[in-house]
Amino acid sequence: MSASEASIARAHTHLVERQPRREEETPATARAMQIVLHIEKSQPPARSEILAAAARACVAACLVGDAGDEESLFYRRLDQWYGLKIRKVARRAHGAGWRRCHSVEGITVAQGQAQARAFIPGLVSEVDKDVARLQIKGTDLEDDAPGPASSDGVLIAIDQSLKMSTGKAAAQVGHGSMLLAASMSLAEVTRWAREGFPLSVRDVEHEDFVDLCARPGAVVVQDAGYTEVSPGAYTVVAVPAGWASAEANT
Repeated sequence: MSASEASIARAHTHLVERQPRREEETPATARAMQIVLHIEKSQPPARSEILAAAARACVAACLVGDAGDEESLFYRRLDQWYGLKIRKVARRAHGAGWRRCHSVEGITVAQGQAQARAFIPGLVSEVDKDVARLQIKGTDLEDDAPGPASSDGVLIAIDQSLKMSTGKAAAQVGHGSMLLAASMSLAEVTRWAREGFPLSVRDVEHEDFVDLCARPGAVVVQDAGYTEVSPGAYTVVAVPAGWASAEANT
């Protein structure tokens, strides 16, 4: 096993074996992974591409680089975050704001013409100023109608009936990619990481969403309901490669 493979193995074990802490979460102890979506006003990215970039950035932040170094700050911050509610907060940036946020430790991923950056998790009350100044509300893009996703790769499907904003959906697909990685074997996740965590994101009709939830290996995200959707709503489903040929579990 190479050094990079060993690092992914440690990060994957950390993700799979995360242990919730017993103490109740409070506003002072709540932690989140911040996600910044690069959205230039004059030339916004396609919704499907920015969401795929966000999903890939989130799973990469959990598995590559310092995520597998047990002595690193990144590893310790992940450990603290894994023990609480797995919150993610999506913001948008353009111009100088996008450039400034790169001063904060994180991982940037590009998908087509879109870019997203996932940051080292931290206290919600202590977000770095270069990230905290970025807008959360009002982050929305129109559906770009990208066409059917290839079944050769991972698919993260969003229940279109919930009408989630792009910002809300970015956090949800980030949950989906992370939880799908946790459900994979080490060999599967190592191969996925080597390839750069390729995946597609699609908004689908509710009936199709329900069908995908029944596919073998599907991982469904259930939201806490803090914003936009009701508590307990199933927001996205992540399905492994080959999903189109796999028969649904009925």
